[in-house]
Amino acid sequence: MISQIPLEMKASFKELKISSHLKAANITKSKGLSALRTFTLLFLLTFQKQTWFEQKFMSKNSDKSETGKDIAYRFLNTSTFNWKKFLLLLACQLVNICSRLTSNDRLKVLVLDDTLYSRDRSKKVELLSKVFDHTTRKNFKGFQCLTLGWTDGATFVPVNFSLIASVKHLINGISEGIDKRTSGYKRRLEALETKPAMAAKLIKEVLAFGVRASYVLMDTWFTEEPLIKNILEQGLDVIGMAKRGVRRQYWFNGKKYTLDQLMSKCNRNKKSTAIIGSLHVTMTSETTPVKVVFIRHRSNPNKWLAILSTDQSLSDEEIVRIYGYRWNIEVFFKTNKSHLNLAKEFQCRSYDALIAHTTIVFSRYIFLAWEQRKNNDDKTLGYLFFEFGEDVQEIDFKEALLSLMNFVLNIINSDVQEIVINVAAFKNAVLAWISTLPTYLQRLLDVQIPFS
Repeated sequence: MISQIPLEMKASFKELKISSHLKAANITKSKGLSALRTFTLLFLLTFQKQTWFEQKFMSKNSDKSETGKDIAYRFLNTSTFNWKKFLLLLACQLVNICSRLTSNDRLKVLVLDDTLYSRDRSKKVELLSKVFDHTTRKNFKGFQCLTLGWTDGATFVPVNFSLIASVKHLINGISEGIDKRTSGYKRRLEALETKPAMAAKLIKEVLAFGVRASYVLMDTWFTEEPLIKNILEQGLDVIGMAKRGVRRQYWFNGKKYTLDQLMSKCNRNKKSTAIIGSLHVTMTSETTPVKVVFIRHRSNPNKWLAILSTDQSLSDEEIVRIYGYRWNIEVFFKTNKSHLNLAKEFQCRSYDALIAHTTIVFSRYIFLAWEQRKNNDDKTLGYLFFEFGEDVQEIDFKEALLSLMNFVLNIINSDVQEIVINVAAFKNAVLAWISTLPTYLQRLLDVQIPFS
C-alpha cells in the first residue's frame, strides 16, 4: 500500500501508476516489505530530509529488522530488477498525459546531454573509472551520466539514461558471479560502450516505447556526423551546437571551411541584431546537409555561437528558439544534484545499486515535473477544462536567446572553446523552476524562493 505517502502526493502516485510500472519491470518481492513500500520509503527520503536509518517509521515498528538497512541494500542490489523499463514506463506515462493536454501541433523534442556522476572517494565501486569533467577541466573517479530527456517547452521529463565508464581508464571491472541473463548484466555492458553508440541506443529505445518528438537537441560534444546520421535514420532531425576548430570542417561551394572561415561568408540576418547570419553547408562526408546559424554574444562582439540544424527549412530565429529548449536539461541536472541527492544518498559498491538509486532520483524529478505541470496548467484540473483551456506557454525567441547567452564561450587557445556556466543565472533558473511547484513541495525541499 501507499499509506506512507503524504496525502498531497497520493494522487500523483496513482496518476503516474507507480505500482503498475514496478510490477511490469519485474520489481517485485516474495516476502517482507513489498516492492512498492520499499520503493516509496526510498523515494520519500529526500522530502523527509532523512537517511534510511533516520526514518521516523522505524521507531514505531516493534520489529526493527523489518525495516533494517539490509532491506534497502538488497532492494537496490537486485540485478533482476529492470530499472530501465520502469523509468521508460513512468516517463512515457507523464509524456502521454502532457501530450493529451496540448495540441498535436505543439513542438516536442528530445534533449541529449551528460553530467558527471562523481564517486571520487570510492575505490571498490564496480566499473569505477576516471572520467573527465568538462566544467572543471579535471579528472574524477566516477561515471558519465548520459541522459535523454523529453520536453514540450513547459515540462521536462527524463526518459532514459546510462552510467558510462571510461574503458581506457577503468579502475574496476564487472563483478564476478553476476548472472549474464539478467537486465543488470546488460546494463553493465552498456556502461562499456562509447557515448555516441549509447546515445543512439537510448534514442532508439525511447522511440520504441512510443515517445514522439521532432528534433534531438545536443551540445558540441555530440554533434559528430556519424551520430547525426544515425539519428536522421531514426526519423528525427538534429539541432546542436557546432564546435569550432580545424578538425570540424564543412563543405561550401566545393571547398572545405572551418566555422571561423564560414562566418565571414554567411548571409547576414537583417531582422535581428543578435543573429549574425546563416549558411547552408554540408558536413565532412558531403552527404549530410545542414544549416548553420551564427549568433553574436550580447556583450562581446568577438565571441559568437554556431548552431547547426539538419532541418534546413527552419528560419534562423526558429532554430535559436528550439535550441533554447536544451536549457531544461541543465536545470534538471542541477536540481538532481542540489536538491534530490543524486550520487549522495547511498554509498553502494555494486553497479545495480547505482542504477537503482539514479532511477529513484529521476522518478522524484518526474513526480515534481507532474506537480509543477498541474500547478501551472488549467487543463489538469481534473481534465475538466481540457477542451477549453489554453496551452501552457512555450519558450519564446527572447527567452531562448537569453538562455543561450548564459553559456559564455571562452577561447582557451586557437582551436579549443569551452562552455562556462553563468552560475548566478543558472541558480536563478533552478529556483525559478522550483518556485512553480506547489507550496507544500517547496517546504519539503526546504528551498528559499526569492521570487515571491
